[in-house]
Amino acid sequence: MLNMHPTPTLSHLKPADYQHVYEPAEDTFLFLDALEADVNFIISRSPVVSLEIGCGTGIITTFLQTLLTSHGIPLLSLTTDINPQACKATAATALSNRTSVDAIRTDLAFPLFPRMENGIDILLFNPPYVVTESEEVGSTGIEAAWAGGKDGREVVDRVLRLIPRMLSKNGIFYLVTIRENKPQEIMEYMSTTYNLRSDVVLSRKAGTEGLSILKFYYPA
Repeated sequence: MLNMHPTPTLSHLKPADYQHVYEPAEDTFLFLDALEADVNFIISRSPVVSLEIGCGTGIITTFLQTLLTSHGIPLLSLTTDINPQACKATAATALSNRTSVDAIRTDLAFPLFPRMENGIDILLFNPPYVVTESEEVGSTGIEAAWAGGKDGREVVDRVLRLIPRMLSKNGIFYLVTIRENKPQEIMEYMSTTYNLRSDVVLSRKAGTEGLSILKFYYPA
C-alpha cells in the first residue's frame, strides 16, 4: 500500500484559471500514484534533472520534487508548456508548495538542446492523448492539453522521436496513454527503435478511458 505522499496544494488557482489551464483529473492523479509507487526505482537511478513536457498546473513536477526531497534527493526541475497560462500556473504552484521549478514557454523541449542533450534523468509527459481531427492539434490554448489528432498520437509521436536526445543513460521516461493510443505498439516501437525497456507502472479505468502510465528506460 502506498504511503500517500501529500498531493501539492492548488488552492492558489481559481475556477477562472481552469478556463485556460488543464485542471487535474484522473490521469493526473494516476500519474502521481505511479510516481509514488515507482519511487524506489527512481531513487536507484540517482536522478539529478527532471523535465516535464506540457506541465499544466505544475502539480506533477511539484509532487515529484517534494517526493524525492522527502527521500533526501534534491532535484533540478524543468518544465515546458506551449500555453503561457500553464507556465504561469506552474510557477505559482511551485511557489505555493515551497519548491523551485523552472517553467519555460516553448513547443516540446527544443530550446533545451543542445545544452541538455542526454541530460534528462526523469522525463514526464501527460500528453494530449484524445483522438481528434488533426486540425485541432497545435493550439497554444487549453485545447493543447487534450487534442491528440489521429489515434491521439500526433504530439506523442513527436516526443518519442526526441527521446534518444533527451534521456540520460540512467534516464526514465514516464508517459500517460489511453487504450486508443495503442500503448503496446508504443512499447514495441521504443524497444525495437531505441533499445528501451518498458513497463506498465499503473493502469486504471476512468469513465470510458483505459488509462495507463508507461515507463521506459535503458537496460542497466
